[in-house]
Amino acid sequence: HDPASLRATLSIPDEELYEAHQNRKKELIEHVNHHYHTDFDEHAFTIGFARRATAYKRADLIFSDIDWLKAMAKRVGKIQLVFGGKAHRNDSIGKEIIKKIWHLHNQLGDNIKIVYIENYNMDLAKLMTSGVDVWLNTPLRPLEASGTSGMKAAVNGVPHFSTLDGWWIEGHIENRTGWSIG
Repeated sequence: HDPASLRATLSIPDEELYEAHQNRKKELIEHVNHHYHTDFDEHAFTIGFARRATAYKRADLIFSDIDWLKAMAKRVGKIQLVFGGKAHRNDSIGKEIIKKIWHLHNQLGDNIKIVYIENYNMDLAKLMTSGVDVWLNTPLRPLEASGTSGMKAAVNGVPHFSTLDGWWIEGHIENRTGWSIG
């Protein structure tokens, strides 16, 4: 209700922020496991990506090199990806991207789990933007208008891994608020 009060978060001890994040992450993982009959792990590294499904937002970019992604999970530990968003009813490419992501979980094995949240809405957005460990944003530059889901994640203390486009150009401080792609 008071955006200026967000500055006060700078004085909150790291331990308190971490504990609050872990509580929200637990809620997200419980929701995913209950509604999608998965076995997501609240201790695994969890990446979130949610926005309108359309070609320029490139939700499937992280899967452009499956072998690299598998090797990364083998090296650093389990990775979980939570996707959300809807395609416009006339956007056949956006619908195909969602289908592709749904089907990829079979190729990735136990070290990389994927769920695509159906009927994405404001309540689910709140759960995702506060419960993931990193917010992924991969729009084709310069097409991102703003990136409101990413803004919500940032307000919840979630770092970003993002192309420098939309609001992220201004919100990005390398290695502090997240990391840039490209």
